[in-house]
Amino acid sequence: MTTNIITILGATGSIGSSTLDIIRHQSRLGHQWQIHALSGFSQLDKLFELCAEFHPNRVCVPSDKVDKFAHHLSSSGLDIDVVGGQAGLMDLASDEKSGKIIAGIVGSAGLRSTLTAVKAGKTVLLANKESLVMAGDLVMQTARTQKATILPIDSEHNAIFQCLPQAVQMDNVVIHQTDFGIKQLWLTASGGGFLYKSYVDMQNATVAQAVKHPNWNMGQKISIDSATMMNKGLELIEACHLFNLDESQIQIAIHPQSIVHSMVEYIDGSVLAQLGEPDMKTPIAHALAYPKRMSNGVKPLNLFEIGALEFICPDKDKFKALDLARAAAKAGNGACIALNASNEILVSAFLNHQIRLTDIADMVEKVLNDGELHTHFNTNFHNIDDILLFDERVRAKTHIYLKAM
Repeated sequence: MTTNIITILGATGSIGSSTLDIIRHQSRLGHQWQIHALSGFSQLDKLFELCAEFHPNRVCVPSDKVDKFAHHLSSSGLDIDVVGGQAGLMDLASDEKSGKIIAGIVGSAGLRSTLTAVKAGKTVLLANKESLVMAGDLVMQTARTQKATILPIDSEHNAIFQCLPQAVQMDNVVIHQTDFGIKQLWLTASGGGFLYKSYVDMQNATVAQAVKHPNWNMGQKISIDSATMMNKGLELIEACHLFNLDESQIQIAIHPQSIVHSMVEYIDGSVLAQLGEPDMKTPIAHALAYPKRMSNGVKPLNLFEIGALEFICPDKDKFKALDLARAAAKAGNGACIALNASNEILVSAFLNHQIRLTDIADMVEKVLNDGELHTHFNTNFHNIDDILLFDERVRAKTHIYLKAM
């Protein structure tokens, strides 16, 4: 029997659900994992069911739901400590009993808790890419200072991680040593639901069409980002920080089959790739067991059924978010904050039927060209309060552009 302790921030989302599926699979094999804490935001009925199934010691819900949720738990015979809001998330992230932290909260809402876990020297399984997009230098420097371990569980970054030498996995600074011979990284992208459709099709897309992903089962926000390929732009910025490389050393290739999850190209002509079924349980299980391996219940990859693998150069006219992300990465920390903040507001506007899908990138571009904001784009923010203050400023400006449509 083996025992491991984890806390899942964002337990009711796709990352949390995949993680708990792995725990169930491991339990059937006789390996016990203790769920110390869970958090949820909108799907509280689902969170309650998870509490009844896994009996965590602690749970975090929105601040205004704490009393009601605590009463629901106690009346069902469940003795679980309930905390609320950002303060509660940060409490769970720094709890000495929390073990490994799954940072699965979507968007900028996950930044404070992720940084708190890093400050506490935790092993952080990172799915919240916005933490590195908004505060990459701060997060990575804090991890180095506090001896925290960051293991990426986005499928692309996890694939790259697996293809790097072990010394680079343990310390991203040594990636620049010539002995390792790393030339560039290749992030693969499915191309989303509009890869084979026209720009006009994207303009006229309904919300239902845009959230339907051909290969992955994901939440609404990330599905929209995949449709516009903003997701890949954010991942490019995340990769710069995770692997300590310039954006010019990171390439993007559309790979419709989503079998090759990313690649590392070396100066001797070798290209190492990680392949697998498009299932988030694979990268999550890799990070949970690292540096070992464990069974996760994912079906084996059948190369004969796949037959052929395609790689396509992205259409940058249709997917202009890619160049916007590169421009932000070049401009600096403030530009990356602006890219992410404006995109979050605009994705929400599209989901609420206020704008067209193609308006998202067009309006992000307007924000990145805003003269008032631009003066802060090369600012390297050194604390989270300044980051979130600028984030709010960008969101306010984005709302102004929305109202002017």
